[in-house]
Amino acid sequence: MSDASATSEPKGSFTATLLAAVGGFSIFLIILLVAYLPNKAAPAGDGVKTPAERKAALAELRGKEQTAATTYGWVDKDKGIVRLPLERAVELIVQEAKK
Repeated sequence: MSDASATSEPKGSFTATLLAAVGGFSIFLIILLVAYLPNKAAPAGDGVKTPAERKAALAELRGKEQTAATTYGWVDKDKGIVRLPLERAVELIVQEAKK
């Protein structure tokens, strides 16, 4: 009789093992679903531009940059900050460096 009681396992260990196995498998499935769910594309909104619109916006931006790099203008009139053409700014820096 002592042999039978020594080899038998408590009732709770089978239940705990089963719950651990089911829980582990559930966590695995959740991670698998999250990792492999297809990414749905966002609907095209107002921020999406066609290639022609992007090209026009780029041309406009480059035009503004070219104007800013080659003309005089006020950056902040109240503080007395002006914008110089790049060539003139380089000339002034070279003159300052020679002193």
